[in-house]
Amino acid sequence: MDLSRHESRRVTLKAKKRVPYGRSRFFEEFIVRHVGLVLARVVFGCYLAVHGAQKLFGLFGGHGLEATGAGFDKMGMKPGKLMAAVAGASELGGGLLTATGIADPLGPLMIAGTMAVASTTHRKNGPLASNGGFELPLTNMAMAVALMSAGTGVLRLGPHLSKSLIRKAVLGGVILAGGSLAQLLIASRKQEQIHLVTTEESTVAESAA
Repeated sequence: MDLSRHESRRVTLKAKKRVPYGRSRFFEEFIVRHVGLVLARVVFGCYLAVHGAQKLFGLFGGHGLEATGAGFDKMGMKPGKLMAAVAGASELGGGLLTATGIADPLGPLMIAGTMAVASTTHRKNGPLASNGGFELPLTNMAMAVALMSAGTGVLRLGPHLSKSLIRKAVLGGVILAGGSLAQLLIASRKQEQIHLVTTEESTVAESAA
């Protein structure tokens, strides 16, 4: 009888020990996953929103839409002002949606598409930002893809996007990014050809002289 009582007490003590462990594990997972995701989303999303505001409105020391549009024109992305507006709106809107978790994964998707184009723009300068390369936009694109894969967690301000709308958003993003990339690559090829012709003409003129 005493033995039975002793065994029962041991089982009760074990059960009590499991309760705080379970709670501790829950809070650890909650902090590591959900709070970590919020920090990543807010920091990343806010910085991208700032970049968008710089392009669109000239805020935070940015150049504004006119100057940014002129830069897009030089790169061959025409009409430059419209393309700059699309890029700025994608960064601003995508950043805010990412930070708040509203309509996920639309925010990271918008950022990923924009950063794919930006990475291509800087491709000739190599992989490092110190040389004007594609380090930053490529890192931003990787972060956006990671957030798309991980989801928002439970700490968000709005609902997820429905599956049908996600498919439409992905299709629209692919078309828009693909069109921008095609424009950029065609313009780059034309500039290379013009440079080659100019170099050949200069060489011929020097030889004749």
